Amino acid sequence: MITDLIMEAFNLQDTYRYLPESLYAPVKPVPVAAPSLVVLNEELAASLGIDISRHGEDEWAQLLSGNLIPAGAVPIALAYAGHQFGNFTMLGDGRAVLMGEHLAPDGRRFDIQLKGSGQTPFSRRGDGRATGSAMLREYLVSEAMHHLGIPTSRSLAVVATGEKVWRDGPQEGAVLTRVASSHIRVGSFEYVANFLDKETLSAYTEYVIGRHYPGTADAERPALALLEAVMEKQIDLIVHWMRVGFIHGVMNTDNMSIPGETIDYGPCAFMNVYRPSTVFSSIDTQGRYAFSNQPAIAQWNLAVLAGTLLPLIAEDEASAVRDAQDLLNDFPNRYTDRWYRMMAAKIGIDVPQPEDRRLVDELLQLMQTTGADYTNTFLALEAEGTLQLPGIKAGALEGWRRQWTDRVQAQPAGLAGALERMRQTNPAFIPRNHLVESALKDAVNGNLTSFRELLGVMSSPYDRNDQRPDYQDFPETHDKEYRTFCGT
Repeated sequence: MITDLIMEAFNLQDTYRYLPESLYAPVKPVPVAAPSLVVLNEELAASLGIDISRHGEDEWAQLLSGNLIPAGAVPIALAYAGHQFGNFTMLGDGRAVLMGEHLAPDGRRFDIQLKGSGQTPFSRRGDGRATGSAMLREYLVSEAMHHLGIPTSRSLAVVATGEKVWRDGPQEGAVLTRVASSHIRVGSFEYVANFLDKETLSAYTEYVIGRHYPGTADAERPALALLEAVMEKQIDLIVHWMRVGFIHGVMNTDNMSIPGETIDYGPCAFMNVYRPSTVFSSIDTQGRYAFSNQPAIAQWNLAVLAGTLLPLIAEDEASAVRDAQDLLNDFPNRYTDRWYRMMAAKIGIDVPQPEDRRLVDELLQLMQTTGADYTNTFLALEAEGTLQLPGIKAGALEGWRRQWTDRVQAQPAGLAGALERMRQTNPAFIPRNHLVESALKDAVNGNLTSFRELLGVMSSPYDRNDQRPDYQDFPETHDKEYRTFCGT
């Protein structure tokens, strides 16, 4: 029996609804036929102050499918626009509903969103639903990213709907409960700037500053300070992606989170063989969002954000453009400096010097020449300072290794300190693409064993004590034809 207590599961507030009504549409989740709980994130629930033990699986399934509306919720779909593969379009939450903002015991605020919860005014001919495979992929990869130490939205649950979803044929439907600092995107600002007025833009910017970047409120020009704060967050985020070989796959402006979290895990994947031009997304036919292009695309997206803020940066448009451009022009310098610092840490250098950049560049060139595995190369180097890259001339490799050894031994902590830094920076495990696909295939057929095992391995991705070659190696031919797809 469903009790009224389940309605009090969240501590919901709703500050977004204090904004002009043109920024959202009130809409309730569309009830589903036979909700059943597939997976529930107990660790995340505990951090949010949610006691999952108070209720049974049937109750959670009803609540997290949208069949029950929790106390304090006033569900809305957010309006936003975006540049998709460089082309501007009107968008909005076409298959997701924001239930409200959960206030955790430590005072942190999190959006609680149901993804795959049915049609909204922004659905545009879409069915508003999601497949079980796509929602389980987001659950698995977003949790892996969290444990890798990368800012990300997280997944509280996946609930099967008991209904079919039609994509390239019938698939099982599901609803994901997504938890994020907020769902405010670059595309949110695009919507306001293109379709609403300056007064609304000012109110919206003030709201975003108060919620995510309160330190910029007292700046001489808060809008410019906000742009810089978002840029800093994005630089840190992309550096993290590059550290572990993550390829987002669809870096449209509507998928760029203002609080600086990884969001929307559609055609995402991880690079195995080090190839900077790697693309796995089936829709990225031109390689716009290839692994090595991600920093430049982040800067491009930030330029779009800057364009929306120009009326607030300065009254004189030419002055606003100049100041925003001056800031954005510094993106490459800031990113490059942080990227080299990260790469230096991957080879155990504590305080990088300018000459260390050559050491990093030479290693990456050796890896690219031989087609070395990005993750395992650093693990091999960590193994008592040895390194073997098949296909590389012994002299070239030995010369690099000798330079590296001399460099790290000259540090105060020596080789031992370098290896410890590498262990903290380089994961032993990433969600290998073939393992993700295998786990999802089994999961949608009702067998969650491999899915849960992969989740367990990825909960400790830096663990050197658990040697698991089956989770560290990959079939050499797998990625040649590997493609990932959007959930829609």
